[in-house]
Amino acid sequence: MDTSLYTKAYSQIKTSNNILVVTHEQPDGDALASLCLMAEILTQLNKKYTLYCYDRVNHQYGFLPHLNELKNSYENFDFDLIIVLDCGSVERTKLDKEILSRRPNQLVIEIDHHPKIKGYADLEIRDSAAAATTEILYYFLKANKIKINKDMAGCVLTGILTDTGNFLYPSTSPETINIASEMLVNGAKLPQIMENTWRNKSIASMKTWGKAMARLKINPQYKFGFTVLKSEDVPAEVTEEELEGMSGFLSNLNDVNGILLLRELPDGRIKGSLRTSKPNVDISKLARALGGGGHAKAAGFTVEGKIEETDKGWKII
Repeated sequence: MDTSLYTKAYSQIKTSNNILVVTHEQPDGDALASLCLMAEILTQLNKKYTLYCYDRVNHQYGFLPHLNELKNSYENFDFDLIIVLDCGSVERTKLDKEILSRRPNQLVIEIDHHPKIKGYADLEIRDSAAAATTEILYYFLKANKIKINKDMAGCVLTGILTDTGNFLYPSTSPETINIASEMLVNGAKLPQIMENTWRNKSIASMKTWGKAMARLKINPQYKFGFTVLKSEDVPAEVTEEELEGMSGFLSNLNDVNGILLLRELPDGRIKGSLRTSKPNVDISKLARALGGGGHAKAAGFTVEGKIEETDKGWKII
């Protein structure tokens, strides 16, 4: 990627006075780690900023620096710079009306590793080959010669670990491994991150995983696995990341081309999570056909309706 994009973004940050940093609803580890990493950068620059996310954050990420500053509301949308992180669609910020109707002097920088859906930013830094948005932010730090302290290193490694399933997903590249190693040298605490992300599973989430696995079916013709979760199957305390981790885990089934997890949402929609570990399968094509999008190995979509069990199997009504 052209390093001038990183330096242009940093120059814009340094000349801004009131900055909003936002990520997507139902944030995962990469989204939160990206927010906190940017907060550390802005703190070093002594900038006034607001960290925003539509949803409240699960306690498991409390080890990340600046996470206690995260807000679910704002007083006035008078920011002169808006930084959108790890968000493939502006609608997922839940601030799309404010961002799309912004004043001419309110600039937007978008930094993301998801494939582009629709452009809206004044400056877009996108690398869909990167394993995580924090991996892109690592290059941002390097391009602008920002010294990586232990808090920054911890954020970079958290995003990489959570978005690669601890290096199990196909998005992991040799460069991803090299960056992770460098972050350990710079003070990232691997045991702390693992304890709070991978090993911090609740009884409720394990029971939810059990229900999904009990319903797992394989279509022998297409070698495609699928399972469903009704809204009543998912307790309120189960996080979005725990559910997304289930999709990634199931994608490692032997001799299966891909996996689909269909899950009812509280608002009457159904979310589909698609995953594959096969090098010759692009799961995003199916997601796009269903109105969604994503990466070749991890994609998703949402549709209106409910899931109903019939004599012939599950269907959407």
